[in-house]
Amino acid sequence: MAEGVTAEKLAKEFKAISISEFFERNRHLLGYDNPTKALITVVKEMVDNSLDATHDAGILPRIWVEVKEVGVDRIRIKVKDNGPGVVDKQIPFAFGRLLYGTRFHKLRQTRGMHGLGVKGAVLYAQLTTGKPTTIISSTGNGKTSYYELMINVAKNEPKIIKHEITDGKVWHGLQVEMEIEGRYVEGKRSVFEYLKETAIMNPYAHITFKGPNGRIDFPRVVNKLPPLPREIKPHPHGVELGMLQRMLSVTKSKTLIAFLMNEFSRVGRTSALAVCKKARIHPNVDPKQLGLRETERLFKAIQVTNFLRPPTDCLSPVGEDMLVRGLKKEIPAEFFTAITRQPEVYRGMPFVVEAAIAYGGSLPNKTEIMRFANKVPLLYQAGDCAITKAIQSIDWSRYGLKQA
Repeated sequence: MAEGVTAEKLAKEFKAISISEFFERNRHLLGYDNPTKALITVVKEMVDNSLDATHDAGILPRIWVEVKEVGVDRIRIKVKDNGPGVVDKQIPFAFGRLLYGTRFHKLRQTRGMHGLGVKGAVLYAQLTTGKPTTIISSTGNGKTSYYELMINVAKNEPKIIKHEITDGKVWHGLQVEMEIEGRYVEGKRSVFEYLKETAIMNPYAHITFKGPNGRIDFPRVVNKLPPLPREIKPHPHGVELGMLQRMLSVTKSKTLIAFLMNEFSRVGRTSALAVCKKARIHPNVDPKQLGLRETERLFKAIQVTNFLRPPTDCLSPVGEDMLVRGLKKEIPAEFFTAITRQPEVYRGMPFVVEAAIAYGGSLPNKTEIMRFANKVPLLYQAGDCAITKAIQSIDWSRYGLKQA
């Protein structure tokens, strides 16, 4: 050990940092790698919020996106929607506290679920420009909330710069405006391309984009929202040992059999009794009293017990008809077709694969692939999927083919 350095001295140097401070230092983890990608990420987070909010409220989305260059690598972004709005007292936390949201604890398909999204954009804006984000919202009660806020990075708390409530105008929706370090470009990885692909995957949304090169509309062609996904309980095969421990410690169930039936999906009395028998634990024991060895036996018993697959109504597939109609309104092709596969399950989590093809017409000869996850365009991760990795792992020379 170096001279003069003791364990006691080192102990004094330990300190905790907030989640906001962590992401301030590691903004690339939120998608803010460079000015070009940062602009797309900010627009994505705002539009995702608008699409999820309107869908949850049963409102056909009407979204306005404005991107304005205000200096060298300085961009002002404004996104407005016709959603349900955010109640006044929740606005500071919804935009000024990371890991705060309505979706993280719910098992159902949404575009965002980690409570980072738009808060990460607020953090990036203040980090690169030193300016607050402006939020204007109304829930249709005749009152309009106005906030200018930043994030107190050390405490992961909202820092309110300005707040006022005005009366008189009856409307509902949300408007978010911020200035960031960003770079506007045209081409495949651009705001325009992101919004075009978003319009294809969400043909029930009407999106207006006003950018440096003018205005363009992506009108809706479907006047019906897809089914709203339902929240489900975790499937027993999707739970790991540590999660099972935590669930046992906080459950309100008084017996183990009740815990298994109440906390998981697809677990009835018969299968719950089978798990208890395999784990050699009495079904009426208090679940909070289980020790590590008993919990490990319970976990192993769950893994070897057959359960029905989890329900799939937590998913919200686009559907074959909507996929085709979305493609037709943006792609000048001659032939269109789509397929929605039957839901599958991985580690207790249901998922569905959908695919569509547009061919012929005035399309160029070069093939273009658009990849989506949760209806969100993946402009930067188009090849980060199981299909691509499987194709790359095959030795195509055995089949007389050359791999590019």
